[in-house]
Amino acid sequence: MRNFILLFFSFWIVTLFLPWWTLLIPAVVLGAALFNSSPAAFFTGFLSLFAAWFVQVLYIDIANESILSGRIAEMLGVGQGWLVLLITAAIGGLIGGMGTLFGSQVRQLLSPTHERNIRSA
Repeated sequence: MRNFILLFFSFWIVTLFLPWWTLLIPAVVLGAALFNSSPAAFFTGFLSLFAAWFVQVLYIDIANESILSGRIAEMLGVGQGWLVLLITAAIGGLIGGMGTLFGSQVRQLLSPTHERNIRSA
C-alpha cells in the first residue's frame, strides 16, 4: 500500500507540470528502488497510474460538463463518454505498469546475485 501511495502521488505531481511521457522517469526509478518482484511492480505501477490518471481525467470531465469526452466518444465510436475516461486511464496504467516493470527488471539485472547465476550457467 505504501508503494501504491508513493507511486500515485509521484505520478500525480509529474503530470501536473510535465508532459505525459515524463511519467516513465519516476516509474523506472521507483520500480527499481521499491520492487523485487516483477508482477508486483507491474500491477502496482498499473493501478497507481490508472488511479492517478482517472482522477485527473474525471476532474477535467466534470469541469467541462462532459462535453469533451462526449465529443471524443462520438469521434471514436465508443458510444459513452465515460468509456473514453476508462480507456485513457487504462493507457496510463499500461505506461505506469511497463515503467515500473522495466525498473524492477533493471534492478534484477544489475544485482550481484544475477551475475552469479549467469556465471554458473
